[in-house]
Amino acid sequence: MDDGTAAEELLATCWTTAGDAAPSREDWRSPVPLRERIEAAAAAGFTGFGVLAVDLAVAEREHGLAGVRAMLADNGIVHLELEGLPDWWSEGAERARSDGLRRFVLTAAEALGARHLKVTPDTSGAPWDPGHWAAEFGLLAAQAADAGARLGIEFLPWSNIPTAADALRLVEEAGHPAGGVVVDVWHVERAGTPAAELAALPLHRIVGVELDDADADVVGTLFEDTVDRRRYCGEGSFDLPGVVTALRTAGWRGPWGVEILSTGHRRLEVRQAAAHAATTARTLLQAPPVQR
Repeated sequence: MDDGTAAEELLATCWTTAGDAAPSREDWRSPVPLRERIEAAAAAGFTGFGVLAVDLAVAEREHGLAGVRAMLADNGIVHLELEGLPDWWSEGAERARSDGLRRFVLTAAEALGARHLKVTPDTSGAPWDPGHWAAEFGLLAAQAADAGARLGIEFLPWSNIPTAADALRLVEEAGHPAGGVVVDVWHVERAGTPAAELAALPLHRIVGVELDDADADVVGTLFEDTVDRRRYCGEGSFDLPGVVTALRTAGWRGPWGVEILSTGHRRLEVRQAAAHAATTARTLLQAPPVQR
């Protein structure tokens, strides 16, 4: 749901309220009921909420999509992000499984008034065809638009779409107006993307922004570092004020996603976790802009 007044609002991405769940595990599902997660996000001041397709499917069986929509509305959630669609570019059996989930996600997006869908690239290291990827991204963007949403791809430094420039190249080749990029500060910093590059991103291609922090040194693989060792905004080494200033220069005004993934965050009770994620992000956004 998106009422168009996103300035400076915060969106709790799926992992921020997921409790003891992580993308490094075989089962990604959150042990925390969706209603409890939504209420925790609302209590922390979030007006946006993100959820994985697998968690939404559990809630849909219990409450129906109409019930989920009522939960969001009752808690003042107006910006909804849906994610968790693997193999959207694939063929054969993998694509058949992915398409089944795609149908559910698109149905849910329309029923819930989702703001956008978020997808990720291929991290397998397999050969890939940029033209095929652009065509598939354009198709999914058109389907998202038909459901009333946008489509954003989140670049990952260890994937076939490692940087903001690579993601923008894919989106522009796909050519659909509903398609764009999701800018996660963790991936920006670990890829070494300069703030000036973010400031030059075309606003109509920015679908979402995600704030987080981390230590200067990577521990383990990039995937292990991003899943287990993120920090709350302002508690790490990233140039978050510079990134926020750059994105505001590009025209971005929100909603600002907050994506916290760490072993420590997963141990916290969900209300405490959501509250600290929101408070630290809000402190960042309220700081004076960086002068270059």
